[in-house]
Amino acid sequence: MTGFFIAGTSSGVGKTTVTLAIAAALRGRGHVVQLFKGGPDFLDTGHHTRVSGRRSRNLDTWMLSCENNRDILRSASQGADVLVVEGMMGLFDGKNGTDGTGSSAEIAKLLELPIVLVVDASKSAQSIAAVVLGFEMFDPELSFAGIILNRVGSEHHFRLLEAAILARCRMPILGWLPRESAISIPERHLGLRVTEELHHDESTCQISELVSIAESHLSLDHLLSLQCGLDLSSNAAPQVKKAIRARIGVAHDAAFNFYYEDNLELLRELGAEIVKFSPLRDCVLPSKLDALYLGGGYPELYAKELSANTSMLAAIREFAKSQRPIYAECGGMMYLATSLTTKDGMPYEMTGVLPSRVEITPHLRSFGYVTVTFTENCLLGPPGTVIRGHSFHYSQITVADGVSTSYRINYSLSGQQEREGFGISSANLLASYVHLHFLANPLVAKHFVEAAISCREGHFESKDMKGRISTSPLEAFSKGTGAHTF
Repeated sequence: MTGFFIAGTSSGVGKTTVTLAIAAALRGRGHVVQLFKGGPDFLDTGHHTRVSGRRSRNLDTWMLSCENNRDILRSASQGADVLVVEGMMGLFDGKNGTDGTGSSAEIAKLLELPIVLVVDASKSAQSIAAVVLGFEMFDPELSFAGIILNRVGSEHHFRLLEAAILARCRMPILGWLPRESAISIPERHLGLRVTEELHHDESTCQISELVSIAESHLSLDHLLSLQCGLDLSSNAAPQVKKAIRARIGVAHDAAFNFYYEDNLELLRELGAEIVKFSPLRDCVLPSKLDALYLGGGYPELYAKELSANTSMLAAIREFAKSQRPIYAECGGMMYLATSLTTKDGMPYEMTGVLPSRVEITPHLRSFGYVTVTFTENCLLGPPGTVIRGHSFHYSQITVADGVSTSYRINYSLSGQQEREGFGISSANLLASYVHLHFLANPLVAKHFVEAAISCREGHFESKDMKGRISTSPLEAFSKGTGAHTF
């Protein structure tokens, strides 16, 4: 199958723009294109899906096993003509600065994909050849297919760059993209704007521009000749439609959209029906839900609208009172807080299901891969359960004294540890800043679905993690006593 890996010399060189341009053009030629994103990213995958018309998947050699990654590639590529993996950060940037663990290079090797290197040429002339030559020589085991120059100033600028590269480097030049605002996607504190924010006409116009520029400036026929060396034939038995045993409501709109597609797929395989709803637009929850999954996103940008939707706030509170399971990650946890204070210092009332206050901070906090060990019984499993994920947020949470924790988190970059994974003894609730990848330990998804099934079948019992407390967390929090900031 046609397949290749789009890598960059660093973050911010335009890998996503190049990936989208290639996908749009190949799809325009009638090819079925399956896109993937290396690393823990939700924003790029959304744009991949929008442009390719197929659900983009995440690949990650730190959170997931080698076989997990191969299985994801094989499964998602069925029915496609072309597979394209977009890397993260610079090609060799990974968990540490020595062995490339978790890097784009490691993923490309594992999946036997030739690499197309994207280089930002906006401020370069002959020096660009030194950069390209360094990447060629750094790891002899990598297979480079060629380079694409991005943000080139003019045809004349390209000719200068071309001459410098061809004089010193082996890699062919597969094209170049000009500086063009029509194909750029605005960014904010967590990265690109989410695809849900783009109007249909805006998206259609951008895709048209991407096709035009790719057809004019890229060697698409050369790219189509590149082959994935991995055997992509699937030995999996034909999928038998599972009986639906529980309905899980998944918050999904412009405020909440950070989900690994494989997390949702695994829940479906375990017998859950995924029912999407919008905390921004809907007045009530979908009927007959057995659990809620509140993912991350940008609730801070929609705090006013979320707070004004009082009927949905009330519906979430009532759901929590029924002791049906609620699992929340990052933005979803912020929505469960008593209040959310935005960067302008304005506090907005949230659901209050988790007695806590969240404040947006000017700087990134607790960034990087994490290993989570469960220290107590919780919604996702028993003590001793280990799973990997990542943390990436610009906020801090202050929780009431009565709020319990069931996670011990180890941050891979700093080596620091902290207690997290918040809940209250009177509800089957688990909330955390950490985005977990369920395939890192599928048992956590199984526990979540089983809790939802138990609720539906009428023999659900709330599990006290710390025992009953004499003063409710909400009471203690309202008095300002015993608060802890994370």
